[in-house]
Amino acid sequence: MSTLQKTIFGLCILALTACQNITTTEPSYVVQVSLGGWEKAEYTAEEVIGRIDTVNSLIPVEKVIIGWSKEKEIYKSVGEYLHSKDISMLLWLPVFAETDAVCDNSPALDLWGNIPANYNLTEGEGFSFNCTSDPHNSENIINLYDSLFSDCGFDGVFLDRIRTQSFVGGTGGVLGCGCPACAERFREEGVDLEAVKAEYEAKGDSFFSVTGYTPSGGFVFENPVAAGYFKAKGHIVSSSVAAIADSLRSRGLEIGMDLYAPFLSQFVGQDYEILSRHADFIKPMLYRKTTAPAGMAFEYEMLLKSAPDATGYSEFKMDVDFLKSQLEAMKAAPCAKYPGIEINYRAGVAETSPEYVRESLSTVMQYGYDGAVLSWNIMEAPDAHIDCLR
Repeated sequence: MSTLQKTIFGLCILALTACQNITTTEPSYVVQVSLGGWEKAEYTAEEVIGRIDTVNSLIPVEKVIIGWSKEKEIYKSVGEYLHSKDISMLLWLPVFAETDAVCDNSPALDLWGNIPANYNLTEGEGFSFNCTSDPHNSENIINLYDSLFSDCGFDGVFLDRIRTQSFVGGTGGVLGCGCPACAERFREEGVDLEAVKAEYEAKGDSFFSVTGYTPSGGFVFENPVAAGYFKAKGHIVSSSVAAIADSLRSRGLEIGMDLYAPFLSQFVGQDYEILSRHADFIKPMLYRKTTAPAGMAFEYEMLLKSAPDATGYSEFKMDVDFLKSQLEAMKAAPCAKYPGIEINYRAGVAETSPEYVRESLSTVMQYGYDGAVLSWNIMEAPDAHIDCLR
């Protein structure tokens, strides 16, 4: 054998050895089970267990997020099954919306003292928000867990509705809360809400004009008053969420958080840097097919419709490249990352397909994150949307 042949042979042996040492990590999935509103669960424990058992036979399920009915026996039965399969159970708990049926809350107000418009998707999903600064509202959430759910066997809590209203409620939806408690919190951040209101009334839509956008930094506001306002808003809302998360963690609970896509988060008060330091994992909602709140294209369209004369906003095509930009934007978060992809099908709301699900999840897995959340209701996901992930 010549020297060249020996060299080539040696390189081949090294390559084969390297290939044998490569291990592939199977993706880890979190699934969500929406039981509907507070009063009556839309599914029985047997139906939930049967569905999860089927899904778990096709793909590895690590955690189940379930809520938020008050029917405790469902959680106890489902939890017993999940724990027998070494699957964690997290309570799906809304924080600053959807709790009016079980708590006495103070509502969020816009800068003019009005309650912004809401968006009624289904019963129990009204997207009507409460003040994030009122300590009574935060205490309600802790008391809600302690009184209703602490003995149900939950391993953690998944915090939803941890934001303010979006442009779904018009410009007043994002220009708030303007109650006295929030005004004081803004003053502590160096922002005078009366000055913000005056600036918006003088500038109109141009108050929201931007000079650019980057996935890592978000939108750059042209108006310094607007820039200061949204930065302070992120600090105020996210700090309130962090305090709730810390209190629940002190009870030995894992904490997950439902977040807007990074490019929209600054409008609703979600500061990724703050929130990710108080979460065990985050679930950015990277919904490209959802025509409802949190759907990326839907929310962006609401922004453009609410402030049509604002300048600097690019056209975002909801393709794989845009999905990658959002996955890139969350890289710096110090906690575990489970991007959320909608896999349930609902006509007119989430018209997904196996091809869309597979494309989205294969893109997510390229980033080496901890897994993905199959959103937002595994009970409404066609079998083909699960089977395509095997």
